[in-house]
Amino acid sequence: MISPLLRRLLLAGVCGGASVSLAHAQADPIKFGKINELDLTAQNFAADSAASAVVLCDFGRSRFEYNDGQFRVVFERVTRIKILKKSGYDEATVQVPLYHKATNEEKLTSLRGFTYNLVNGQVVKEKLNSDAIFREESTPNITIRKFTMPNVRVGSVIEYSYLVVSPFTFNFQDWTFQREIPVRWSEYRAAIPEYFDYKMLMQGYEPLEVQERNEATTQYTISWSSKMEYGERTSGGSTVVTPRVTNHRWAMKAVPAMREEPYMTTTNDYISKIDFELAGIKWPDEPYKAVANSWEKIDTELLNDEQFGSQLNKGGFLKEQLTPLLAQTTDPAARVAAIHDLVRRSVKHNGNNAVYASSTVHRAYDQKTGNAADINLLLVAALRQAGFQANPVLLSTRNHGRMETGVPLLSRFNYVLAHVALPEGKEMLLDATEELAPCGMLPHRCLNGVGRLVLPKTGASRWIELKTNDRLLSYRQISLTVDEKGGFSGKVHQEHAGYLALSQREKLRKLGEKKYVEELAASHEGWNIPAYTFKERDALHRPLTLEYEFASAGGDAPAGTIYLNPLRDFGADKNPFLHEGRRFPVDFGTALDEIVMVNITLPAGYELEETPKPMTMELPESGGRFTYAIQPGTGIIQIVSRMNLSRPVYSAEEYAYLREFFARMMAKQSERLVLKKKV
Repeated sequence: MISPLLRRLLLAGVCGGASVSLAHAQADPIKFGKINELDLTAQNFAADSAASAVVLCDFGRSRFEYNDGQFRVVFERVTRIKILKKSGYDEATVQVPLYHKATNEEKLTSLRGFTYNLVNGQVVKEKLNSDAIFREESTPNITIRKFTMPNVRVGSVIEYSYLVVSPFTFNFQDWTFQREIPVRWSEYRAAIPEYFDYKMLMQGYEPLEVQERNEATTQYTISWSSKMEYGERTSGGSTVVTPRVTNHRWAMKAVPAMREEPYMTTTNDYISKIDFELAGIKWPDEPYKAVANSWEKIDTELLNDEQFGSQLNKGGFLKEQLTPLLAQTTDPAARVAAIHDLVRRSVKHNGNNAVYASSTVHRAYDQKTGNAADINLLLVAALRQAGFQANPVLLSTRNHGRMETGVPLLSRFNYVLAHVALPEGKEMLLDATEELAPCGMLPHRCLNGVGRLVLPKTGASRWIELKTNDRLLSYRQISLTVDEKGGFSGKVHQEHAGYLALSQREKLRKLGEKKYVEELAASHEGWNIPAYTFKERDALHRPLTLEYEFASAGGDAPAGTIYLNPLRDFGADKNPFLHEGRRFPVDFGTALDEIVMVNITLPAGYELEETPKPMTMELPESGGRFTYAIQPGTGIIQIVSRMNLSRPVYSAEEYAYLREFFARMMAKQSERLVLKKKV
């Protein structure tokens, strides 16, 4: 049993000098400097010909050392990559993030690297030089050490190895098995002594080739010099402790490249990896001490922070602006909308997401610009000043990653919204960063699972769903007149509502009306748009409307047969789901509705040769519906196409149905109408 004196030394961190020996050593999957010459030939990579590069082996391990009075985590890595194309040259530049706080910092040591090339049948290797190693400051607590391998060309094999020594036991190295290029073998080992309790969070869709765990012992030799202890001088000495150590080993084989696909949040949500979080520490003869954060602690920390909680009640400077707004109506929802409009118009979003205000909400108002926290904390403060029960909501945006409610980490958040309680138990989520979004519409980037509503009462904060009643809506009504040469002209009444209205208003503001219409005409072969009118540009709660005339010339002479494909220009242009399989959800963020109505006036003496069959199809579990109907008449044809996706998210198991749904819809919309001249 460890002595009380040694236990105090461990806790106080006054020990100096250590050595460690690990049991149950496992053969490494890679040895630095010993490459297989076959990896320098092209024929060995036929299966990976579509890839820009291939990770041949990525091997890492973490272990603990005791030195200078504290435990350190030592992380070793050896990586070997084959370059297959010029687009794979980026793999030759490596970034290693290093954390630092106060006087403590993680250090990169023992960096080595070689580039191997096959020249005239001989292996030539070139060493990584120190002048190719750089240092960059990424954030206030993160430094990036970056290096670039020399003389990289198509066919090269690059190899590098390094150690990271960290005094931060809470920052145990995570491991990512999957990359944007294929990985032949990825292996991670971790030797963790019994003093440290880590949560291990595995994610991804690729199977583990190896998952092993065994128990052994580790020896730490701890020495100390004489010092005063409780009024008495203790003599110097040393002792050996042999705690249990758990040796973990994980490996994946033939890991496919993680590809970006349509309608996904971020690849980081689905890539195969393992994360570590320090949950607690158990010293010998001491009770377990939980060190993991809790959401309640995070709530308290935020509410006491000068750049978060302290800003929520600093809306007094807006009294003069709020008084006339509140005098115009007594309706709570209308008052909220007026306050939202005031903040939205007063402070422009600088494009930065943030949890904390950059300084104060008053300063952001004066400067008329700020990050997301500046604007939305100002919105909360203004609502409170007006007498509303308003509070902040923390969240992670779609490109930042999904929210893990079981892992209390402040770093999981990168954005803040406003929440306001209304009469009769109603509530609203508000964001004032989008100049062209109406009150109550959340930016699409915020539609990402759940957010945390931070309430002033201890323990009252809760998770709320980040959902919206707004949809992505498109409605087109087309009147089309066809002439005997196959040319046509017509009028279009087009409405974009919900999230489509927001994106189109942004495009219209960026391009201006003339260029917007020029791009519209250019996207349809042979089109000319001689007249157009935009309506409801500034009525943000209403659909953006565009009415325009268009024309397209036909042939030089009357045709006996005219082929029309009217939905080609007004329906979906391509199936977004090209791959046969998908392992992660399809996340549109919001429901979708698309309606196209076409009335076609035929040239005199022509008739529809054959009427296409109508179609109705539905996704399982009422997930969506497509209908197509055509009604021929005397000299007139009417087509109605409607597509509805009723849910914002579809599971990977539903992907095959969704892909087939789009394929069949587009096949139907691409069917041609054949007009024949009557004999």
